[in-house]
Amino acid sequence: MDKRHTREGVGREALRLRQQSEQAASRLPALLLNAERVASTVAQGVHGRRRVGQGETFWQFRQYEQGDSLQQLDWRQSAKSDRLYIREQEWEAAQSAWLWVDASASMDWRSLDTLPFKSERAKLLMMALAVLSIRAGERVALLGSNQSPRSGRGALMNLASQLSVVADRGLPPLRHLPRNAQLVFCSDFLMPYDDLEQRLRHFLASGLRGHLVQILDPAELALPYQGRTRFEGLEGEESWLLSRVEAVRPRYIERLKRLRESLVDFCAAAGWGYSLHVTERAPETTLLALHQALSANRRMFF
Repeated sequence: MDKRHTREGVGREALRLRQQSEQAASRLPALLLNAERVASTVAQGVHGRRRVGQGETFWQFRQYEQGDSLQQLDWRQSAKSDRLYIREQEWEAAQSAWLWVDASASMDWRSLDTLPFKSERAKLLMMALAVLSIRAGERVALLGSNQSPRSGRGALMNLASQLSVVADRGLPPLRHLPRNAQLVFCSDFLMPYDDLEQRLRHFLASGLRGHLVQILDPAELALPYQGRTRFEGLEGEESWLLSRVEAVRPRYIERLKRLRESLVDFCAAAGWGYSLHVTERAPETTLLALHQALSANRRMFF
C-alpha cells in the first residue's frame, strides 16, 4: 500500500469527522447548557488540578471519535485498515471517571409537576460532574456506552447525546475497567438489594473506587398520602389499592431506611462514597460534595 495515499485518505477521513463534530457542537443540547450552568456555580469554590504527561504503559487502541485531537491518532495502526485509531495509555485510562445513570422506569417519576423527574435530575448531576471533571483535566465516559474516557468539548457533546438515549437498564453493566478507575452510579436504587450488591462487589473486586448517588422524590421519603390510594407499578408490577395509606407508612419508612443503611454500610466497608439527593433540593449542594469526594479519592492514588 502506498503510504502517501494512505496518509491522504486518513487525513480526508479525519477532516470529515472534525467537520461533523463542529456541526454537532453548534447544536448544544439543553442538558449540556443546564449542566454547565450548575457546574459554573459549583466551580466558584473548586480549584481543579490538571495533570500533565502521558502514561508509559500501553492499554489499548480505540477508534477515532468525534472530538478527539488529531494529534492523538496512531498513524501506523490506522494505516492497517480503513479506520482511524487512537493509542491510549494506562495512565490516561486509570485517571478517569465512569458514570452510570439508571434508566429504569422507576426513575421516570415525580410526585408533583413542579418537581423534576428523578431521571432528569440524575442526568443533570452526572452531566455537571462531567463538566467539572473535564475542566480539571480529567477524562469521563458513560458506563455501558462502549466508548473510552475522553476529555474536551467533544466528550461533553457525546455524553449529552448518549444520556438522552440511554437504554432501559436497572443495574450497572459489567465491563472490564483499568484498576483505580473511578465509578459514579446514580439511581434511586429501588431494586432487589442482593442483585445490586452482587454487581457492586464485582467492581470492588477489581480494585475500583466508586460513589453511589441515590436520587429520591420527597414523596418516596415520607409517603405523605392519606386515605384510599391506588399505586400503579412502573416496572410491570400489579397496581396496589390501599384503603388507608397511613396504616402502612411506618413499615414503608422502615423498609426504605434499611435500604439506605445497607447502601451506606456497603460504601463504608468498601471505602466508597454515598450521597442522598432529594429532587426538591438544589443540585449544586450534592454536586459539590460529590466532586470533592472524587477529588479526595484521586489524591489517594498519588
